[in-house]
Amino acid sequence: MQEHIEDDHLEEEQELFEHYNFIADKGQEFVRIDKFLMDRIPNTSRSKIQTAASSGTILVNTKVVKSNYKVKPFDEISIVLPYPPRVLELIPENIPINIVYEDKDVLVLNKQADMVVHPGYGNYTGTLVNALIYHFDNLPDNTLNNRPGLVHRLDKNTTGIMVIAKTEHAMNHLSNQFFERTTERRYNAIVWGDFEDDEGTVIGNVGRSLKNRKVMNVFPDGDFGKHAVTHYKVLKRFGYVTLIECKLETGRTHQIRVHMKHIGHTLFNDYEYGGDSILKGTSFAKYKQFINNCFEILPRQALHAKSLGFTHPTSGEWMQFDSELPDDMKMVLSKWETYVANREE
Repeated sequence: MQEHIEDDHLEEEQELFEHYNFIADKGQEFVRIDKFLMDRIPNTSRSKIQTAASSGTILVNTKVVKSNYKVKPFDEISIVLPYPPRVLELIPENIPINIVYEDKDVLVLNKQADMVVHPGYGNYTGTLVNALIYHFDNLPDNTLNNRPGLVHRLDKNTTGIMVIAKTEHAMNHLSNQFFERTTERRYNAIVWGDFEDDEGTVIGNVGRSLKNRKVMNVFPDGDFGKHAVTHYKVLKRFGYVTLIECKLETGRTHQIRVHMKHIGHTLFNDYEYGGDSILKGTSFAKYKQFINNCFEILPRQALHAKSLGFTHPTSGEWMQFDSELPDDMKMVLSKWETYVANREE
């Protein structure tokens, strides 16, 4: 039997699920697919597999099957499951959440800056997950999974729209949408430099830097990393910086940040990728002070998850959510408006 496991454990726009592929042996006996998968997937249960089947995330030979399907020799089987449990005690915390929309299946929120999405090394409290388990007690996988209800995430200092699954069915359904890239995600970013063209596409494998594991790198030849595609469009030019929209086709760790750096347009004040230095502009002291003032107003990378679209896991309706730019990015853009106006006088 051949087996392939993809661990899409991402950190910027993180797809929090596993994708398993199996090919049945030529001597495979006819058995129910839920039993077949139970014997091969660690840290799972029959109920989870049956929920995946009812959510349409078990495929045999590229076709959706039910949990009572009988596996045959040479069947190619794939399944998408939420990421497996990790042992960590979660502490409910009364942290405010900016809820944009909620029903019995999903919750959509607008994440603030400086909030880690889920607990991990160095961040065991004060996270979005701590807030979620305080406010809601029916999220799938609760305390056994460090990411109750999470099917994707935003980086600590990235703001914007996120969707949370409130049921096991919703979690499987939404996880599959992120895996199949049928969601629509658009970001706004302020980046250093001006663009020759009004729009373009960056294609390049994204993976951990071979020199520094804390940051990512682009490997254009495809020897390392995972396939990544970012489409961008210029929204407003300020000469030394530009406001752009990015549409994600994939969701790799720090994808927008590392793709923009790769093409010479590092995100404004992105300290991990060198955007907290003056990369474009003059050497005048007044300009340096202007930039430092902007950095103080926006003490993070200038990246905001502006909108998110997905298919509702129960109704099948297309849901589209949009958010305003956060105040810190608005204030910096306003300062650039004034700077450009004064420079042109």
